[in-house]
Amino acid sequence: MSRFRAMMKMTAVRLSALYLLLFTVCALVLVFYMTSLSVRLLTTQTEAAVNEEIESIGQAYERGGIAGLVRSIDRRGRQPGAYLYLVADPAGRIVAGNVQSIEIGVLQSEGWIERPITYERYGEGTDPQVHTAIARVIVMPNGIRVMVGRDLGEPEQVRLVVRRALMAALGIMGVGAFLIWFFVGRRALQRIDEVSVASQRIMGGDLAGRLPVSGSGDEFDRLAENLNGMLARIQELNEGVRHVSDNIAHDLKTPLTRMHNRAESALSNAKTMKAWRAAMEGMIGDSDQLIRTFNAILMISRLESGYSSEGMEQMPLSTIAEDVFELYEPSAEEAGVKLTLGTIDATPVKANRELVGQTISNLVDNAIKYASASEKPVEVTLSVERADGKVKVIVADNGPGIPPDQVDRATERFVRLEESRSQPGSGLGLSLAKAVMKLHGGTLELMDNAPGLRAVLVFPVGEENA
Repeated sequence: MSRFRAMMKMTAVRLSALYLLLFTVCALVLVFYMTSLSVRLLTTQTEAAVNEEIESIGQAYERGGIAGLVRSIDRRGRQPGAYLYLVADPAGRIVAGNVQSIEIGVLQSEGWIERPITYERYGEGTDPQVHTAIARVIVMPNGIRVMVGRDLGEPEQVRLVVRRALMAALGIMGVGAFLIWFFVGRRALQRIDEVSVASQRIMGGDLAGRLPVSGSGDEFDRLAENLNGMLARIQELNEGVRHVSDNIAHDLKTPLTRMHNRAESALSNAKTMKAWRAAMEGMIGDSDQLIRTFNAILMISRLESGYSSEGMEQMPLSTIAEDVFELYEPSAEEAGVKLTLGTIDATPVKANRELVGQTISNLVDNAIKYASASEKPVEVTLSVERADGKVKVIVADNGPGIPPDQVDRATERFVRLEESRSQPGSGLGLSLAKAVMKLHGGTLELMDNAPGLRAVLVFPVGEENA
């Protein structure tokens, strides 16, 4: 009973019950309408048949007078059928016909009787049945009354058959509709219970749990799939927060410890102003590194939460690439890295100059910094190409590169691969590049350059430049 009450609280079940009630009312109206329509149609046909009989009897009267009329009615009354015939004298006594008795007062009227009359037929034995009929009374000039009618048993039987058939059909459809409504509502309630159980489990801390999907593609499945997508995103963000916390604790511990040790060493060992100054400069350098790290974190957060696109404008990426090349050419030469400028395409795209410039600078800086650790001659190439309806900024080097199984992790915050932990940095450069490309509707692709790494920034081209 409690389950039924719970099911009745569902909007879909209530609407189904309302539709079922409306269907029942309409079906009942249809039954009575069809029944009455059938009766009226049969009554009209019966009246037409009675009129034809009267015309035929009138012709017998014209040929043989009263005697011919009586003979014709007597002959017709002996024949089996639904018609009834009656000839009565002016006093109302039955002279001829197949009617044994008739209700009082019928023969005193003339024309069509307004309502069905009751009568008893000849030849039904000692237990005659009362029948109903429609009839028409004609008064002859000499006062003799002639009544011709037709029994309503056949129309009544048709009416009953039609009504019973419609009621049976209504009953079958009603039972079927109720069963469908009940089982559909019950199934919907089961689906909701399954979602509730899964939701309770997820709220209990099982973020890897998902809402059940039956595979039917109905509205429950569509809702569950959307919520599962949202849960997957929440789990991804939580995992990211956990990894960020772990990596912050791991990567920021070193500069903080170094600052603490320098301050402690300066307090206990520094005797001259030069020693004090060296300690302070080292602490300032460590604090600058911390500030840059947190600025990068703030920038990534702003980009992921929806950085304003007001600063975007149509510009060729070639100008930004050339500026970055001029900026890093001296430092590359100093590090023993050959930095070259490759193909430069001038197709304009909608971009934020500051963010794109910072992203390209990070990629070039990473390429110079990590590739320079290689013992062989190092080359870094910066180019801007257009292919497949997109503009690509490519930074390629022939350094150690990134192992294929580590490419996905390389773009996570604070992730620094073991090969790069000896190099300065915070592990946020590729994360920032990924966030910037997401803002621009593009992608960051990290591919094997055989040897080395090929970092590609893929920008969509607007329709006006397609």
